[in-house]
Amino acid sequence: MKGIYKVKSVEETWSLARDFAKELRPGDVICLEGDLGAGKTTFTQALAAGLQAKGRVASPTFCIVREHHCAPGATAPMLVHMDLYRLSSPEDVIAIGWDDYLAKGAIIAVEWPERAGYLIPKGAHHVRFLHSGEEGEESRIIAIDIETQNMV
Repeated sequence: MKGIYKVKSVEETWSLARDFAKELRPGDVICLEGDLGAGKTTFTQALAAGLQAKGRVASPTFCIVREHHCAPGATAPMLVHMDLYRLSSPEDVIAIGWDDYLAKGAIIAVEWPERAGYLIPKGAHHVRFLHSGEEGEESRIIAIDIETQNMV
């Protein structure tokens, strides 16, 4: 599902994320990259729906990690949504259970992934968000597994 996508609404963002969720496998890491308010949590909400995760998906800014267990028979046992903004090193990320989540087969959606440093696996998915500046405040450019310089 690699590509650059222009979305004009929350509904289009949800559709894109749900399609992307179909490609995910246990142990996948998704690096969510973009400014505050760029759509990372909205995208994760739709990922959760696509993965049959239970519970309300909200930003983990203050609690750092939110676990969302998936329905029996779903792609993965859980979706883990992390916001690493307030952490400062890979060692801090390990301390919040990074290795344990991967060992359990969780899919990890991580905001501010640069804080995880060397822990981000080579095969991680990179989803980059950019306000497009056109057609309303919900309009975004979302690049999945494409280098940032190719977004504009």
